[in-house]
Parts: sequence; C-alpha cells; structure tokens
Amino acid sequence: MRLYQRALLREMTATSGIALGVVSAIMLVILSVRILGTAALGEIGVSAVLPFITFGYLRFLHILLALALFIGVLLTFSRYWQDSEMVIWSGAGLSPLAWIPSVLRLSVPITLIIGTLSLALNPWLAQQRTEYENYLTVKKDEAADLTPGLFAETQRGTRVYFVESLKERGPDVRNIFIQSEDQGRTGIVVANQGSVQQMPNGDRFLVLDTGRRYEGIPGQADYRVADFLHYGFRLDPAKVKTKTAPPRERDTAYLLANPSPGNQAELAWRIGTPISALMLSLFAVPISFINPRAGRSLNILLAILLFTLYINVVSLSQSWVSHGSLGAGASLALVHGMALALLVASYWWRYGRALTRGRR
Repeated sequence: MRLYQRALLREMTATSGIALGVVSAIMLVILSVRILGTAALGEIGVSAVLPFITFGYLRFLHILLALALFIGVLLTFSRYWQDSEMVIWSGAGLSPLAWIPSVLRLSVPITLIIGTLSLALNPWLAQQRTEYENYLTVKKDEAADLTPGLFAETQRGTRVYFVESLKERGPDVRNIFIQSEDQGRTGIVVANQGSVQQMPNGDRFLVLDTGRRYEGIPGQADYRVADFLHYGFRLDPAKVKTKTAPPRERDTAYLLANPSPGNQAELAWRIGTPISALMLSLFAVPISFINPRAGRSLNILLAILLFTLYINVVSLSQSWVSHGSLGAGASLALVHGMALALLVASYWWRYGRALTRGRR
C-alpha cells in the first residue's frame, strides 16, 4: 500500500469512528427519552429500561454503521478538496479512480459486519426482545393475580383468595383469605401475613405464616380446625399468548426456505442494507467535491439528500415486495441497479474529463 493510500485509510477510519460515536450518542439519547417516558407511564418497569435501550440500539446498529461509513468517507474527501490536496495529487498525475481501492479497504470489512448484523444477529435479537417482552407480560399478569382488595379465582375455579394489602417493595402480603373446594369439602384458610415465593422450577407459591384452616361440608357439624405455622398453595402460572413469529424474527435460512411475500420483503431488506452501505461509501467520493471559493454547504446538503433518498427507496422496495408487486431478486436488481447506474454517472460527471485526459 502506498503512502497516500495509508494516510487516506487512516483518516477515513478515524473520521468514521468519530461519526459512529456521535450518531450512537444521538440514538441512545432518543431511545432513552422514549423508553423512560414509557416507564414513567408505568407500562414497563424500571428494571426493563436498560434492556430495552440495548435492544433498540443493537437493532439500528447496522444503519448507524452505514451512516458512519458514509460520513467518514465524505468528510475525509471534503477536507482533501477544501485544503487543495486533491488538486495537488491530480496535478501530480494521480487518477481519481486511484482513491477507490483505499475506500474499498475500509468499506468492505464494515459492509461484511453490517451484513452479519442484518442477516444473522438482528433476527436473533428480535427473538430475544420478544421473549423478554413475554417474560415481562407474564410477570405483570402474575402480579395482577394478587391485586390488593380484590377477590381472585384460579384458572380451574377451585380456589378463591383475597389479600388486603401488598407491599410495593417486596412480596409480603397482609390479611389473607382463601376458600377452596376439594372432593366435596370446603376449606377456608385465614392468616395475618404471608409472602410470595418462587421455586427453582419457576412455580410460584403463596406461603402463609401463622394462620388457621377450617375444613368441612356445609350443613354438617364435622368441621375440622387446624392451626399452622406455614401453609402454601401454588399460584396459577400466567398464560402466554402464542402467536406466529413475524418475518423479522425468522432466521435467513427460514426466509429462503419459505418464500412468502412477507418473508421475501424481509430478505430483500436484509440483503439490501449492506449493499446500500457499500454503494453509499463509493457515492461519497464524487459528491465530496468542494469549490474552496463556494463553500461546502452544497455538497453536505446533497449528501444528506442522497442518503435519505437511498434508504427510503430501499424501504419502499420492501413494501413493494410485501404486497407482491415485485420479487426479492427483482427488487434488489431494480433499486441497486439504478443506484449503480447513478454511481457510474456521478463519477463520469465529476471525473470524466480527467479520465479522458488520462487515457490520452
């Protein structure tokens, strides 16, 4: 690798790293505000805030990497134009296409990372997030079983229990009443206090301390009364609603084996994300041109427009595929083929004269 290539690669890497840090900080602030607002409304617990922020950040990490790569290449070449280094290198006989290998040395490894995130890691993260949300739902439903001041009935309808109060910070309950039916005999249990305990296998028990149990058949005199120090009964587990996993939670092999429109749309998005990242890094070279006399605002505006347009078109093509208007292969060929044609045109528009002179 030549000296100018090493210098360019080093500066692009440093700039991309800084850009990744900045956009990550912005994303984390947005996620934190949104999730903390949800927690303030009581929809999720405080302990779930950090996991949801982590899931949200990792979900968008491949997009942040693509954006950081684009910014790193764009700002590096913009500085080269601003400081007239590109003019000096061009005057020394360096072809504009000589910069592309250095860009590819940076963009190809990052594109492979983005592809790994998009094709393998993100589906797994989506599954983990859904499992975590189901776990929180189960915990919330289980807590609702012990709502203070309300009579609750087990799923089989054989037991009714009532608790007067429940400590907010801890599983302790006060003034418990339980009525159950077993082989035609009615049992009533009363206790002043108790606690909710979870066994190693996941079962939950309401354990009462120092109470009394009455058992007998209504209308008969053979009631039995027993005092106890500890008495426990199993709480019914909360029902988990089963639903079909959406395509974003399916692994890539499943999407390939089951080519439904929804699966094909998700597959087109996963494959298109790393391709768009590579294309955008190459787009950054011609649009980074700056006329030192005119300033750099125009090319920055053009870069923002290009990035936004490209990502939105990729998302739009996913909608086309999901509605059956296009197949995944046709969508990829259409969107990224047009992007490739525009990329070649932009290089010719910016460097056509220099390339023609080089041939002569």
